Amino acid sequence: MTDALPEALVASAFLLDLALGDPRWMPHPVRGIGWFALRIESLMRRSPLPLPVAGITTVIAVVGASAGTAWLLITCATKLHPLGGAAMSIYLLYTTFAVRDLGDHAAAVERALTAGDIEEARSKVSFIVGRDTQEMNAEEIALAATESVAENSVDGVTAPLFYALLLGPVGAIAYKAINTLDSTFGYKNERYLAFGWASAKLDDLANWLPARVTVLFIMFGAAFHKLRVFDIFPAVRMGAKLHASPNAGYPEAAFAGALGVQFGGTRSYGGELHQAPILGVRAVECTPRTIRQSITLMRTTAIIFLLCGIGIRILLTNTTPIEIWIQ
Repeated sequence: MTDALPEALVASAFLLDLALGDPRWMPHPVRGIGWFALRIESLMRRSPLPLPVAGITTVIAVVGASAGTAWLLITCATKLHPLGGAAMSIYLLYTTFAVRDLGDHAAAVERALTAGDIEEARSKVSFIVGRDTQEMNAEEIALAATESVAENSVDGVTAPLFYALLLGPVGAIAYKAINTLDSTFGYKNERYLAFGWASAKLDDLANWLPARVTVLFIMFGAAFHKLRVFDIFPAVRMGAKLHASPNAGYPEAAFAGALGVQFGGTRSYGGELHQAPILGVRAVECTPRTIRQSITLMRTTAIIFLLCGIGIRILLTNTTPIEIWIQ
């Protein structure tokens, strides 16, 4: 074991994600977490607990079981062989990153739009957004895909990196459990308003710092690609707090500023029209080129984030043994 091993594990997992993405045939902890969360929900709803308390209990059970399972897998693999522990750590870390998958989904939309196949573009964008896509025109499809890359640049990219570098694979898996709980229960509807409150609030808390720090790294990425760096902070200052989410507005506004476009406007969910806040300082429509630029900016932001995070860890720690992560 070397002092740089934890950083090497995160970097290896990141490269593995860039190379493989998320093959559907491969076992994935996040899918297991989602399945387990639904089982616990079913159990809690049959209990006499008030819904908010049942929701809190579900959060504790799912996050605790996810982190505990990750710790147990790494510990058992390490006891078999130190390289086994390293391999298990890399695998678990790899499953928390979504740089390749996010880029691939958005690129599929861009290719369909460039080819003029509007039906295929609608089909592809439906995989990455929750809004109705059946009647979208080309600009609306490009807007939806670009917004998706911007929004998911935190919970699929920088936030998992943040917790991986700070807390190792157990922390990264715990973060993904929190994120999965929000995706599963964090809806403001009759079924989940009370039960999912704890899931939504914990996700807000977990993403609070990464969302804001990510703006700085989007700026670095924008500067590298000679995008509109000086529009980023005005866009964030004017628009980030208008977003319904306390966190999503930061990366979305930063991307809109960097790309020189405008996010938000009218969109349909389940047949009902909703008005999203306008983000960005330039009233320019999104295009297939905007999608390509957003993918490039997301990937560059992720790489700079990783390199800076590794550098900070090395500067702040004289020794960082793997045992700190698994004990």
